Amino acid sequence: MNEKYLHQAGNTGFMLWASFLLTLNGCVHEVSRPRPENVYMLPPTQSAPVYLDQDDYVYYPRYRMYYGSHSQRYFYQDGRSWVSRSEPGSISVHVLQSSPSVPLGFHDAPQAHHSQIIRKYPRRWTPQGEKQNQRQSH
Repeated sequence: MNEKYLHQAGNTGFMLWASFLLTLNGCVHEVSRPRPENVYMLPPTQSAPVYLDQDDYVYYPRYRMYYGSHSQRYFYQDGRSWVSRSEPGSISVHVLQSSPSVPLGFHDAPQAHHSQIIRKYPRRWTPQGEKQNQRQSH
């Protein structure tokens, strides 16, 4: 008699458990499915074009430093790393700007051109020295 009672209780427990799971499955299914009345679409927007200012660089050979006219930042090596700062580091802006400089024709990162620039404009470069070199080559 105990076996029959346990068998009936087991079937009843199984049926209750299965109906509980089916109920939960239905709830989860309803929650995860968006209802059309709750879906909102934002109107399309037109974004303004983005213009990136490209820097025009001035190079100061004596200090191996670049100045970007649009970013108004100084670019130079600090040890093995390149830095970009609003001030020229250990030198005053006045001293830097009074030293020989040359405008450069590239607009991307100075470090990409630095090895060529330092060969073309050594530390002791001056605009007068460049003019003398041009006269001698003609």
